[in-house]
Amino acid sequence: MVSKDKISRKLIQLDEYLGFLDKISSRTESVFVKDKILVGSAKYYLQGSIECCLDIANHIIASERLRAPKDYADSFSILGENNILEASLVSKLRQMAKFRNRLVHLYGDIDDRFVYDFIKYDIDDIKVFQKEIVYTFISNNA
Repeated sequence: MVSKDKISRKLIQLDEYLGFLDKISSRTESVFVKDKILVGSAKYYLQGSIECCLDIANHIIASERLRAPKDYADSFSILGENNILEASLVSKLRQMAKFRNRLVHLYGDIDDRFVYDFIKYDIDDIKVFQKEIVYTFISNNA
């Protein structure tokens, strides 16, 4: 059975990280790329945000005894296969999981402008995931 408490704790952590990313994304791109502390913070909170989503997805997978994911990106595919998330969101979240891997393993090779664009324009996909999870597992008497 899915634990509302576990998911809620991850969502609280995710809210905190997204709040930091919102503040960081309020800077201009030129200010952002010149400030290595800001860039490092953005990478850290972005990685943490994606990992919160993965933790939630994997908790749901384990609790519902769904098939085991092949990799991080597959965690979101499994939620789509089981009609927990829509296909269009699954595709975006799969890309996000792959980006998380780049943040962890190829952190020195990531263009800071790409990170800025991500937190400025693609962070909403995480927020949509968050809303879907709240609706399905927290507020919907799941």
